[in-house]
Amino acid sequence: MQKGGIAIIGGGPGGLMLARVLQHHGVAATVFEREARTSARQQGGSLDIHEPSGQWALKVAGLHDRFRELARYDHQGGAIYDEHGRKRFEEPDFGSGTRPEIDRSQLRQILLDSLDTDVVRWGVKVVEISEKATGRFDVMDEAGLLGTFDLVVGADGAWSRVRPLLTAVKPAYSGVVAYDIRITSVDERHPDLAAMLPRGKISAIGRHRGLMAQRSSRGEIHIYLMLPVPEKDLLPGPVNLGSVETARCDMRNLLQGWAPSLLRFVEAFDELPIQRPIVGLPAGFTWPHHHGVTLIGDAAHVMAPFGGEGVNLALQDAAELGLALARHGISDSTIEDVERRMMRRAEPAATIGLEGIRGFVAEHALERVLRRFEAFSHGARGAAQPAR
Repeated sequence: MQKGGIAIIGGGPGGLMLARVLQHHGVAATVFEREARTSARQQGGSLDIHEPSGQWALKVAGLHDRFRELARYDHQGGAIYDEHGRKRFEEPDFGSGTRPEIDRSQLRQILLDSLDTDVVRWGVKVVEISEKATGRFDVMDEAGLLGTFDLVVGADGAWSRVRPLLTAVKPAYSGVVAYDIRITSVDERHPDLAAMLPRGKISAIGRHRGLMAQRSSRGEIHIYLMLPVPEKDLLPGPVNLGSVETARCDMRNLLQGWAPSLLRFVEAFDELPIQRPIVGLPAGFTWPHHHGVTLIGDAAHVMAPFGGEGVNLALQDAAELGLALARHGISDSTIEDVERRMMRRAEPAATIGLEGIRGFVAEHALERVLRRFEAFSHGARGAAQPAR
């Protein structure tokens, strides 16, 4: 049983980054992660790591060189199709952008490899955190007391066990569901998909339906099929996940009238998709500072995954908090200052994310998305062009 120090609840990118920055500056911390191992569940697809936030954090952690070895700088382009399979927009990939791609699993492994072997405690599901009269916190799993800590950091995602210590506010459903689909061995088994998506990402947009597909480093394609679903219909949902075949059938029905080339993205999978209702905390969400406990990443500001800000904000939160703790110790004023900056930068990202994800499955989504991407790409690179 541990006494004193820092407990980090959650071993995702934010929690591991915080542990790494602290260790890098000689400060001990313990990460409690409910998964039994890194491969306990599907880790998701690719992430674009932004220069001023995620990449800055990796530099602070001394890991940017390792990141550059694995990052895919030539995967930053993309294309947008309509439901009939016509390419409506293409962003050329010059390999010089500021948002290189990396697999989520690769990023997590970089962070894990940088930590001492005893920092992460695997297979620990924290069920209770209680404040003692001394102002310290007992952290417990189902077997009992894990330790008593001076600071507990919630890095445990959307449904954080730590957040209720600070607020009763919970994430709200956005009205949009994403089906997370993975297709493996694409180059060998599905050359048509490999030809359509040799690298980078594509989107396809139809009436109230949106599809995003991205390549990973392992010869895989990750697909996110998005559609609006009323909250009352989430269970069982519009896709029967009882078997791979029923899921394929329902997805084909949801995309009736779509081009066969696009339907292949919801037909070629061999493992069940994952239904992910998209949730978010309100834009501008804050909490009153409380001694000895704080939040980072999705625990602090879970938002719709549109624009790729979530993981980048989590990494930045973690690096800023880690630096502050290393320099000033567990100080209320120091932590509160970090919290204020965290909340301030999360608010516009949350607003844009919710508007973006709802707009992606709206009635006239394609026209709006094309205008947005053309404006963004021309502003960012001056080289994007409508498809001929």
